[in-house]
Amino acid sequence: MTGRNPASGREIGITDKDEISLEDELVIPILRVSDAAEAVAWYRRLGFTEESVHRFGPGMPAFVTIARRRIRLFLSEHQGDARPDTLVYLRVRDVEAIAAEFDVTVEQAPWAREIEIQDTDGNRLRIGTPTE
Repeated sequence: MTGRNPASGREIGITDKDEISLEDELVIPILRVSDAAEAVAWYRRLGFTEESVHRFGPGMPAFVTIARRRIRLFLSEHQGDARPDTLVYLRVRDVEAIAAEFDVTVEQAPWAREIEIQDTDGNRLRIGTPTE
């Protein structure tokens, strides 16, 4: 299955082997956000889709799960769930496409081609495609 990034129109490749199950063990970083809907819109530019939204009641802070292939992130409006200015590393297949989407330059490190960007809440994302 393939899809398109709704913000840029660029193709995002997804295969059945990219699916995860409830039995899979994962590490899922939690990022503090001030406005979950705004954050989800920003992360769509990276190819993420919203999987779920939880609130304990009307008007309560949101806790959102977003996904890109096998990568999952939790976005939380709850104070105390995560620290501001968090750094998360995402290993992806297509750092050049993301760099083009955000108009940033890819840097060559000994282990990967990388970029670093910040979301609307100041969380830092270092994104890389491994070198062979």
